[in-house]
Amino acid sequence: MINSLSGRFLILTTIFVMLAEILIFVPSIARFREEYLQNRLERAQIASLALLADDMLDSELEQELLENAGVFNVVLRRDEVRQLMLSTPVPRPIDATYDLRKGTAPVLIRDAITRLIEADNEVIRVIGAPVREAGLLIEVTMETAPLREAMIDYGVRILVLSAVISIVTALLLFLVVRAILVKPIRGVVGHMQLYAAAPEDVRGIITPSAKVTELREAEEALRSLQTDMIHALRQKDRLAQLGSAVSKISHDLRNILTSAQLFTDRIEASEDPLVARMAPKLVNSITRAVHLCESTLAFGKAEEPSPTLTMMTLDELVADVLDSERLAVGDYDLKLSENIPPLLALRADPEQLFRVVSNLVRNARQAIVASGKSGEICVSAYEDDDNWWIEVMDTGPGLPDKAQKHLFAPFQGGVSKGGTGLGLAIASELVRGHGGALELDRTGAKGTVFSVRLPKGDGI
Repeated sequence: MINSLSGRFLILTTIFVMLAEILIFVPSIARFREEYLQNRLERAQIASLALLADDMLDSELEQELLENAGVFNVVLRRDEVRQLMLSTPVPRPIDATYDLRKGTAPVLIRDAITRLIEADNEVIRVIGAPVREAGLLIEVTMETAPLREAMIDYGVRILVLSAVISIVTALLLFLVVRAILVKPIRGVVGHMQLYAAAPEDVRGIITPSAKVTELREAEEALRSLQTDMIHALRQKDRLAQLGSAVSKISHDLRNILTSAQLFTDRIEASEDPLVARMAPKLVNSITRAVHLCESTLAFGKAEEPSPTLTMMTLDELVADVLDSERLAVGDYDLKLSENIPPLLALRADPEQLFRVVSNLVRNARQAIVASGKSGEICVSAYEDDDNWWIEVMDTGPGLPDKAQKHLFAPFQGGVSKGGTGLGLAIASELVRGHGGALELDRTGAKGTVFSVRLPKGDGI
């Protein structure tokens, strides 16, 4: 109950309403004190007027008038003359004087709080203006104990009433919020749970019915998400089935092409000029077909395993990659270089990072060789406060616009003729597994630069 949305709303509503009532209590108790003192002044004025009407009142009647007014004496100022109208002995000296004619709100609140806190019975003088302009001022002397008791009684009644109002208000708001907000939210949560149990079941798609704008927008967004997910799951199943079929076809086709490749190797030994001229082209075509089948089979396998992150030095890994590529370059005019700080260490999976760097360098090498011009490939690295950076720069002809649009999409981002476009897609997947990103920084007639970002944080 307490941890639920409606329960917490009930508690908060009760607290805030009580807080509001407390804020109302302070000026209310100050107002009550002022009215109490004003009432004593009015009673004292009535008693003094009775004495003015009949100067022959005996002492017992005067005492009864003072007790009824709740004061010790009454002083009435009329025509600049201060007259002691009624009087009884004051038990002790006067402790304080209060002039209700000068009582501002802050002063009244301060005096009321002080009276509630001060438990001693004091004697005070109260000055005010007579009602109906029956004089210039009226002054009485009284004890504070009855005033404090009346204020406490009034305050308790105010607090009890506030508590009742708070509880009733909170319960009403609880029921309203439960009906308007909590129930629709539970409906949305129920649909989400139902959909999670059977994502492909269209019966789990929510039908927006909330009348609250925000909840209806949430229901519509959930409905759109559920619909898109169902379509995506169906497409995924179809692609999985298609991939399985393609893998089987590629496997059989690879075997056939391998046999054909062996046969073409024997054809190359033929002395027929036409055969000798056509055989290399046939061999190249079959080689590309075999490579396509192997790449398709590799991509169709299970997803790459999660990287095993260890601290490693980058310069040794890059040196191994460049040494392998130098063997493939042969006598071609292509310079391979590196700019790696000797002590640069980063956290990555060595095997997967080798595949990433090797893929980028190999693509650069193939692009330069295909252009028929000399070139250079440089692998550099650096670090900042948050990331390690690896850059592969080449002076090749750059990437065509078509390749840039689908650069990391499998079977779409290939640049070379007969390429599958799987290399960059796999490299990008491996880098994402490290929590980083593989990006194309720039490309053009002066060359291409790819960058690999690997985060230093623990959340990779």
